[in-house]
Amino acid sequence: MSKLAVYPGSFDPITLGHLDIIERSLEVFEHLQVVVVHNPGKEPFFTPAQRVQMVTESLAERNLLSRVTVSSLDSGLLTTYAKKLGATVMIKGFRTGVDIEYELPMARVNRDLTGIETVFLPSDPGNTHISSSLVKQVAALDGEISKYVTASVIRAFKTKG
Repeated sequence: MSKLAVYPGSFDPITLGHLDIIERSLEVFEHLQVVVVHNPGKEPFFTPAQRVQMVTESLAERNLLSRVTVSSLDSGLLTTYAKKLGATVMIKGFRTGVDIEYELPMARVNRDLTGIETVFLPSDPGNTHISSSLVKQVAALDGEISKYVTASVIRAFKTKG
């Protein structure tokens, strides 16, 4: 039985750490829906449309678009959206125990609301230091970010100015 998994995130911007989680998720699931969501606790640098474009272009650079669909969700419950898509699993990557402590209560509520299970994937040790926030800080100071993001993301930063 083919199962659809949803991988949500703000992806502001998408990093090589995110792409690693996507690639590893595709080892388990036949198809993945990447959902760009708004995090009310963060002020995004890129618009939702720009983030969807960066994710799509980054996936194309890695030849992953045949098994990954990208969409955005601006309002409403992610689990409701995931259920409408036919997803049975939510993918969450984590870098540290702090990430798990933050995500675990949401995973429990998501299961209570819709029955969707959450699968946690640990970050590759080489990516644990990469975060979207850090990438934005380095880019804002004209630092080199090519070790952390795809060429598409670098172009998006240059276009944003």
